[in-house]
Amino acid sequence: MTMSQERTRDVLHLIGPREDAGPALPVVLNLSDSNSPADVMDVLSLRPFASGEQPWSRSTRLDHVRPDAPLRPERARLVRVAHEKGKESVLAEGEGWTLLTNRWKNGAAYLAVSAVTDELAESVLAESVKDATEPPKTDETNVEMGFWHMGSHGPVRTERAISADSWADIRGNYTADVASALDAVMGLTREEVSGRLLLLHGPPGTGKTTALRALARAWNDWCQSDCVLDPEALFGTPSYLMEVAVGDDEDENRRWRLLILEDCDELIRGEAKQSTGQGLSRLLNLTDGMLGQGRDVLVAITTNEDLAMLHPAVVRPGRCLAQIEVGPLTRDEAAGWLSGAGVTADEIGPDGATLAELAALRKGEKRPEGATAPTSATGFYL
Repeated sequence: MTMSQERTRDVLHLIGPREDAGPALPVVLNLSDSNSPADVMDVLSLRPFASGEQPWSRSTRLDHVRPDAPLRPERARLVRVAHEKGKESVLAEGEGWTLLTNRWKNGAAYLAVSAVTDELAESVLAESVKDATEPPKTDETNVEMGFWHMGSHGPVRTERAISADSWADIRGNYTADVASALDAVMGLTREEVSGRLLLLHGPPGTGKTTALRALARAWNDWCQSDCVLDPEALFGTPSYLMEVAVGDDEDENRRWRLLILEDCDELIRGEAKQSTGQGLSRLLNLTDGMLGQGRDVLVAITTNEDLAMLHPAVVRPGRCLAQIEVGPLTRDEAAGWLSGAGVTADEIGPDGATLAELAALRKGEKRPEGATAPTSATGFYL
């Protein structure tokens, strides 16, 4: 006998054998000594669902969970509790339902309920998450940033507040032409977006990441910003890409989304098609292909590659919202940046300096000698 499954976004209904088909086959769940106590609880939570005793399931993920939130109904009966590094797992049950809760120290949580009816599963989940979250207090110097990565059980997104200077405060960190180009990008509204790819290229330490943090702050009213920690996995795994690209269709006030991919040299350089397989094609499909149709998604990429080294498909006219080369400040601009810091023009050098080098000089570090000297450790990601 077989079991079939009916799936929706967060509802899973397992239909067991028909009543006239005889007794159900026993459910066998395999464990080994490599499994942790939390793994055991994951398996135990599936038993009533897999057997058909509780054929309806609902689940959800939460961010910003309050530390004192119980994440279970008041009437729940605890069955198992396991603590691992940075994680607490709780298995609870009640009349006709079973609840698994995984909670992490970063404020994220995953809850899954199985029950004898869909209505019961929905009500138990609703009671468990009621008043459970509290967005972190942020001020004008912070912005909410999402972080994507491929976890052991699929794509995972977590949120946290990051520091982000206003564009007006950091504009002087960039040479005049770059600042002018970034002025136009920072001032965009959702109605003015044309092109889905923002490309910042230039040497390390010139402030590309700092500019993107300021952009996330400048666009915060109309655009959600997400940083993808493993872009090679994103474009190498179609299911991961779909999860990130599709977003939440149930959000009535859906905002634009900015996906930030840092240091993606391998993905977009000239030989990317040969070295990364379908990665480049999927990136281009997301920006202006069928995958991107109807999705309010922008992709921001930083790279240390020279523009001439990038794949021509990436920089073709019409694809980029903007492509900006972020270089070092000129000698005069660098001297102005260091005004009052007691640094001489000779220490700056004839070709100017990057933002990272200027930050190091202001701290009293000596500029490396010679072309092969290592880049200062101060502020590589600026």
